[in-house]
Amino acid sequence: MVSRKSALGRFAFTMIELIFAIVVISIAVITLPMMAQITSKGIESNILQEAIFAGSAELVGATSYYWDLSSMDDSPMSRLERVIDVNGDCNATTNLRPGHVNQPYHRRCLDTGTTLANTLDATFPNLNNAVHGAEVIFTDATTDATGYKNAYKSIVSISLEDGAGNADNNIKKITARVTNSDDDNITVLRTYSANIGEIDFYKRRF
Repeated sequence: MVSRKSALGRFAFTMIELIFAIVVISIAVITLPMMAQITSKGIESNILQEAIFAGSAELVGATSYYWDLSSMDDSPMSRLERVIDVNGDCNATTNLRPGHVNQPYHRRCLDTGTTLANTLDATFPNLNNAVHGAEVIFTDATTDATGYKNAYKSIVSISLEDGAGNADNNIKKITARVTNSDDDNITVLRTYSANIGEIDFYKRRF
């Protein structure tokens, strides 16, 4: 009788272990897909952030160019970006407009009566060189059927208007749109660049 009771006890304990193991395995089987899904969403969010950063980088790169092709019209003489007299407010004698400082090395209008070009150029890259249609941001644009990754694209456009949307020939608004595979806007970034030319630096030789 003692031997029989011991065998039943061991059998009961083994059943408890088996049930416990089945429960643990079931939880693991249910949890693993959820963990994989959370990881996938995290990776997709990181890719989205990279796409937004890429759109922001395009704006920064655009504003490093000259304001307009005509801004460099007198480059053989000044080597600097000058103010284009788009509204006829530059003085023909001093080549200054209201707000300019009448001192050497300060901002000034072009020596010629050049008008706004508002077009791209290879010799003098300007803001208009940054304009492009929908272009894939990432080199590997392959998308997954489960929606794991979108083919993010960027679109850059330029318009002559101020922050209120009013037409202004002295201000260029650069807009970078980041879209997904369905051409839905993920984010729209804007920056402005004004027709103010640039200053020269005082040089001293010893």
